[in-house]
Amino acid sequence: MLSQAEERDFYKIMGLSRNAQEKEIKRAFKRLSLIHHPDKNPNDETALKKFQDISSAYEVLSDSDKRRKYD
Repeated sequence: MLSQAEERDFYKIMGLSRNAQEKEIKRAFKRLSLIHHPDKNPNDETALKKFQDISSAYEVLSDSDKRRKYD
């Protein structure tokens, strides 16, 4: 069974390498959020879950302090 940290690999969720720059993180978030946004996928629970995961990953990876703690 995977631990919660392995289950929620924010870099994997965003499709990024561990040494991704701030610009790459922002670009990945914009691209993925447009695809999985709940307004574009009404009544799709999978898209909603994916969007929530993307948002959580972006919240951590875009903040240098949170990212340092995560890494």
